[in-house]
Amino acid sequence: MDPNEYHRIAEAYLDDVYRTVYCCCNNKETTEDAVQNAFLKLLSSKADQFKDDAHIKRWLIRVALNECKNVWRSFWNRNKVSFDDLETDPSYRDETHEELKEALEKLPQNYRTVIHLYYYEQYSVKEISMILDISESNVQVRLKRARDKMKVLLGEE
Repeated sequence: MDPNEYHRIAEAYLDDVYRTVYCCCNNKETTEDAVQNAFLKLLSSKADQFKDDAHIKRWLIRVALNECKNVWRSFWNRNKVSFDDLETDPSYRDETHEELKEALEKLPQNYRTVIHLYYYEQYSVKEISMILDISESNVQVRLKRARDKMKVLLGEE
């Protein structure tokens, strides 16, 4: 891949990919590793395999999420003692939404991921199904269940 094109893509999508993967990993270091590995794979990929910039972004998110899953499945990760991170909030979260933030963090990882992709990255159900490699109906079910759990966590009817 052309270095100038790679730099343009990195500048355009690094923050979006990071925020999406952080939502899944909920750990700064794991997120950074997953995103770095995704961009390294992009560097070694062929530029003609991508249709357009939206395809590149979806591909990066999917690869980074898979990298995150690989870390979570590793022997080392399953057998470590976790410490609270000092700075764990991505930039889209702020102090005025503390209750919402806490409720989101209580959701299971698969629900957090679809909520983030749908509401923060504004992907359609079809695009989310392609990114996560699941059916559109499964995305809709996860969104419904996540919304229901959020209502319970936030004390709404």
